[in-house]
Formats: sequence, structure tokens, C-alpha cells
Amino acid sequence: MPRAARPLSGHPVMITGAASGIGRGLAQLLSRRGSPVAIADIDETGLKQTAAGLQGPVLLRVLDVRDAGDQLAFADEVREWLTAPLAAVFNNAGVAVSSSVLDSVPEDDEWLRRINFDGVVNGTRAFLPLLVEQDRGVIVNTSSVFGLVGMPYQSAYCAAKFAVRGFTDALRQELRGTGVSAVNVHPGGITTNIARNARVRKDPEGRGRSREQMAAEFEAITLTSPEKAAEIICRGVERGKARILVGPDAYAFDALARVSPTHYYDIISVLERRLRTRGKAEVNA
Repeated sequence: MPRAARPLSGHPVMITGAASGIGRGLAQLLSRRGSPVAIADIDETGLKQTAAGLQGPVLLRVLDVRDAGDQLAFADEVREWLTAPLAAVFNNAGVAVSSSVLDSVPEDDEWLRRINFDGVVNGTRAFLPLLVEQDRGVIVNTSSVFGLVGMPYQSAYCAAKFAVRGFTDALRQELRGTGVSAVNVHPGGITTNIARNARVRKDPEGRGRSREQMAAEFEAITLTSPEKAAEIICRGVERGKARILVGPDAYAFDALARVSPTHYYDIISVLERRLRTRGKAEVNA
């Protein structure tokens, strides 16, 4: 069956997590293409910085995605602000926790789950009635490559991202036969501040690394900029994809999960070491 095109350029969109990273990249790209953008984030300073760089109409809202009532109120604000049908809802806000399961702190895992999963559910429930009423538009939920495979010291993050994947896949099937669709986005390593803003109580690998050192190691193996990620996501949405892999590493993770569903980490760990070695060589060059 041919995919239905879903144009974004020039059409209104809503984006959470827009104060930085992929969310900011999406807002900047779509604003340049003539889209009015409604942007939300709990980080008011970063959100205002994003808004200051946009070229067209913008609705700014400081929002905690964990708050279902506030998400509903924001959806009402967006409805009043719109001058054309809403083309897309990007539920993109996310955070990270790094810990072994043995040493995990329940409060940290709950904080992550409420943002990374509940935030997606809240955003979907808040904006879906508007899209269904229009009988057009797309829900775009950010999962991760860690929603394709389980990774050590990322149990809470993987659990939430697998949940986003399952929730969105189920929603897609419910929307069959309507003009509304649902998309899972699986970014690989994107050069954002997520590692620097993560909750880390101690080095989960027991190597004595500081938060700064762990963030630097993560950034050394990222392969995709937020701007490039935004381009890939928008292109995938517009082409009617149901699942969007972002970055060459995302394609590698996806393939490994299929061909070696229980031993993929043996290969991934080798690739990570090579990328870290490459990053150190580039720094020292």
C-alpha cells in the first residue's frame, strides 16, 4: 500500500522539549519552512532562546509534560491559536538516568518514567481529540534506539522508550482508516545535552568517572547533530513513514536487534570502543 504524504512545511505544528536538542532543531527547521510553531518545555530560559531564533509565528508555553491537566490546557491554547489545521504533534521531551539495576534509586526512575513515557501519553491524549476532529495530522512520539534494544545501565530509559514504542504502535493500529496517524522516532546518538542533564549518583561502571567525563564519552560516540536529526524526522514524517530511524547507528542497532536478538551487545560494545578511540584521536589531533 502506498504511503500517504503528510506535508509539514507551512503548516502549524506543536513541539515539546523545544528548549534544546532535537526539539529546538525541529522548531528552527519548520519555522524556516513557514510553519507556525507552538513550542513547550519546562526550561523557560532555553525555550525563550529557541523562540528568539524563530522566523515566523510562535506560541511559547512553559510546560511540565508530567502534568496531564496542564497538557490539556496547552492543547486548548493551541486550538485557539491555530489559523489552520494542526499538522503534527511532536511529543519529544525526554531525560536520562544512568545506573545499574542493583544501585537504582526508585525516585530517579520514577522521574524519568513520568517525563519520558507519561509525558508522551499525556501529550497524545491532550492533542489527539483535535487531530481526530480535523481527521488529519500526525502524532510523532520520540522513542530511541534504546527502545529497540536493552542496554546496560539504562534500564529505566530503555523501559520508558520501549513503552513509548508499544504505546505508539498500538495507537497507530487504532487510527487505521482515519486521516490521523502515529509515528515512532528512534534516534541514535544525537549531540544534545541529555547526558549532561542526566541523573547520575555515581559511575555505574565503577570506573570512578565524573559526570563531565561520562557526558564527554557519550558525546564522543554521537554521530548526528540535532539539526540533521530534525531534517531526517521531518522527511520521514512527510514521506508517510510509520517508524523513523535517525542516524547511521540507529540502522545498525535495528539490524543487530533483528539478526542477533540476544547477543547484539557483544557487537555494540566493540563499535562503541572504536568510536571512543576515534573521538579521542580527533581531540588530540
